[in-house]
Amino acid sequence: MNRIFGVLSLLATMVVLLSAADFQNATQWSNVKDVLNQQAFFGVLTLGVGVLIISGGIDLSIGSVVGLSAVGFGVLMRAGVSPYLAFILVLANGVCIGLVHGFLVTRLKLQPFLVTLCGLFVYRGFARMLSPGRPVGVQQIRADHPESADALGFLRELFVGKDINSVFGFPMQVIVMLILAMLVGIVLHRTVYGRYWYAIGYNEQAAKYAGIHTERQKLAVYVLCSTLASLGGILTFLDYGSATPETTGDTWELYAITGAVLGGCSLRGGEGTIPGMVLGAAVLPLLKNLISFVGTLPAVSSVVKNIDPVIPVVIGLTLLLGTIADEFLRRRGVAKR
Repeated sequence: MNRIFGVLSLLATMVVLLSAADFQNATQWSNVKDVLNQQAFFGVLTLGVGVLIISGGIDLSIGSVVGLSAVGFGVLMRAGVSPYLAFILVLANGVCIGLVHGFLVTRLKLQPFLVTLCGLFVYRGFARMLSPGRPVGVQQIRADHPESADALGFLRELFVGKDINSVFGFPMQVIVMLILAMLVGIVLHRTVYGRYWYAIGYNEQAAKYAGIHTERQKLAVYVLCSTLASLGGILTFLDYGSATPETTGDTWELYAITGAVLGGCSLRGGEGTIPGMVLGAAVLPLLKNLISFVGTLPAVSSVVKNIDPVIPVVIGLTLLLGTIADEFLRRRGVAKR
């Protein structure tokens, strides 16, 4: 509860700063909607990696899975595959990636850090092989396969509400993220499987002695994480209307992991909540938006000509501070016992 209160306080502070400073366009609905969409998208990724962290795992390949899924989704439709079938195939690929990760970690006893770090390079390479040197876009698909235009437009309307003839004013990605958060939250907080995941993350050996099939449960969590990352790739393609093999999803695993840590997921495992993940995922998009507006101030722009390099620094420091806070709260909890 203390961690959720801390994240809420941080979010409230940034909102107040954006409003009080009276940045141009900062409080307009178009900017608010963009920030909400970013928060919702990273929220989807954070849900997957957050549950994985709770169970004691980690996934560094999320960004590359997003890129591979976005490019693969576009390439399939460009080849004439129905958008609905392409949607299913991309999600199925995410399931397969999770199964591979889980098998290597549970059966071959490889370290999750090493397995997913290798995946980071492999999946990015596959994305480049699928569409070497050029992006895949909605306009090209509609031109080559006009019969897919209606189905593609429906998917864009359903999941992101950003088609040309959109009638939705509210960010649809927020609704998608909240539905997913509710479903994952029910499993994590209201079922025996969620208790298994907490137990495995807190003490895997003790969980095994208690009769929990730890390998099977860890496999399920890796599948969940990679499947949500694949869904994130589809949402990215539907949102932006294109995907670039080299850059789509690049370093986004850091956003997801940082959001989970800020939301109260301990990197040691066994701790974390769905509300915390949702709130934690909102920190970096809002912080990035605040930094961008600060960069427009004359006093700042005269010193820092380009604010973009500052953003990775802030992300790294935020993750470090979140880790320090996690360690401090853990030690404080141990001392009270």
